[in-house]
Amino acid sequence: MVKTRRRPYSEQRPTDLGGGVWSVPVPIPGNPLGYTLVYLIESPAGPVLVDAGWNHPDAWLALRDGMGAAGVDVREVRGVVVTHFHPDHAGLAGQVREESGAWIAMHEADAALVRLMHEFEDGAHRDFQADMLKRAGADAVEVEEAAAHRPRPPAVPDLTLRDGDLVDLPGRRLRVVWTPGHTPGHVCLHLADADRLFTGDHVLPGITPHVGVYPYDRADVDPLGDFLASLRKVAGLGGLEALPAHEWAFPDAGARAMEILAHHEEKLQALAVLLEGAGGPLTIWETAGRMTWNRPWEELPAMLRGMAAGEAAAHLRALEVRGVIRRTPGAEPVTFALHS
Repeated sequence: MVKTRRRPYSEQRPTDLGGGVWSVPVPIPGNPLGYTLVYLIESPAGPVLVDAGWNHPDAWLALRDGMGAAGVDVREVRGVVVTHFHPDHAGLAGQVREESGAWIAMHEADAALVRLMHEFEDGAHRDFQADMLKRAGADAVEVEEAAAHRPRPPAVPDLTLRDGDLVDLPGRRLRVVWTPGHTPGHVCLHLADADRLFTGDHVLPGITPHVGVYPYDRADVDPLGDFLASLRKVAGLGGLEALPAHEWAFPDAGARAMEILAHHEEKLQALAVLLEGAGGPLTIWETAGRMTWNRPWEELPAMLRGMAAGEAAAHLRALEVRGVIRRTPGAEPVTFALHS
């Protein structure tokens, strides 16, 4: 098994992982993650990609040339399986399809979101974002700054996937493992003929993925609860070699899944203590401002504050589902407090 530690993108190289699998680092310009690891799986009917990378000219050149290092022309690609719809994973799938005629496959839940994103005009999306931020308790300046950002929607997929499906990869067994949480349709992919698991963003070796609620005050979903259940699902697969979309390959996806599970349980306990000592109900925005992030709240730019609020909302919602906290009836914006 090839194992590498996280290095700057400038030090990354396409790597033959053995067993007909290559990793191809594709840059994410201006993003601290640095790069997405796109995987190329060889088959007798042509190669399939797991993810495609960010939609940017530099990323396209890196993907094309990285595949060339593996002896593959982009025009030979049979298909692209997208682990989830985020732009650093799905962004270049459409260009790969244009070059090769490849199919794009995505879980049906994320495919539905991509179709919705294409129906949203820029003005409607901005209004949606602004209303969500106001209901969370953000002030007017924060609403204006955070609602301005909108990534380009990824290509609409040709095929939709469900849990347990086999990907169209003749001569190999690549099975879909639905792992909702990071997105509603996030999937891992179990390469059963090699005891490997492509984990996307679900299980990463050194960091944990963003899990948020959007709109922040939704009461009909529990993405963090889904994420924790998905971690248990991966743990149940055993000690498979993990090939994640960021950072580095590592030997035991199940063990790392349990570590991430414990991390979030600790975070939920800390949030309950925070609410207990708050002296009264808190809005989602106030809660996010009092939680611990990798930088002080005051130093987070508008976009990251919006993401932090989404993650705070997911933890609040999980505690609400467990009966630990409650919403204040009729409060506008919505507030949360411990059950008395």
